Amino acid sequence: MKSTTAPLKILSIDIGGSHIKATILDSKGKLQIDYQKVVTPSEADPDNVIKAIKTLVKGFPPYDRISVGFPGYVRNGVVKTAPNLGSHFWEDVDLSKKLKEALGKETQVVNDADMQGLGVVNGQGLEMVITLGTGFGTALLMNGHLLPHLEIAHHPVSKGRDYDEYIGDKALDKKGAEKWSRRVKKVFKILKTVFNYDTLYIGGGNSSKLKFKLDKNMKIVTNADGIKGGARLWDEDRKPLSKIGIATPTK
Repeated sequence: MKSTTAPLKILSIDIGGSHIKATILDSKGKLQIDYQKVVTPSEADPDNVIKAIKTLVKGFPPYDRISVGFPGYVRNGVVKTAPNLGSHFWEDVDLSKKLKEALGKETQVVNDADMQGLGVVNGQGLEMVITLGTGFGTALLMNGHLLPHLEIAHHPVSKGRDYDEYIGDKALDKKGAEKWSRRVKKVFKILKTVFNYDTLYIGGGNSSKLKFKLDKNMKIVTNADGIKGGARLWDEDRKPLSKIGIATPTK
């Protein structure tokens, strides 16, 4: 007997430093509508961002669940840092709860690079996903499972500067594409040495500005590919490690 259960529809949202993007996905990650975007508010506090999201999705087809990629450290749906939006606005904000209240559907929120990673990896071995945009996003996955998020972007890389400062948007604007690209090449060498990944996926709006040849196990991916990761957050068989709580040691 065939199931009469309606296919799950997921509102997938990517909150970025310059734009907020959204689309509707089916449970396999196939776009049901073209993804649309609005400018991220200049004062990107929770109220303004949620207001922008409500404006963006007004008129969207019905959906059952919500997945959100957020540019900062997120744990169990609660934002801890938001360096490109203003951490003082966002510290300890339960964004999953706020969006559930605002839009009326169950919501999961993860780091934006983590969500993109779920959307682009092939599920084989240790895969690393980075985003080159306003800042530097990273995600690690093992055999398709999302590993606990690391804020690699804020590790010092050169003369006290972290990755965000060294290869983010501001560095690109200040140094120009050629010098910025040389910096990125240096960063890639570091990542290869430190993580020894099987595949590196490169996303973000600045990935098209790279001026050097990529290794065979490096691949440029699009933001459209990444937003599809919103469907995989609701894949119960996947059980991403980022959602597993840290056990309290027994005495």
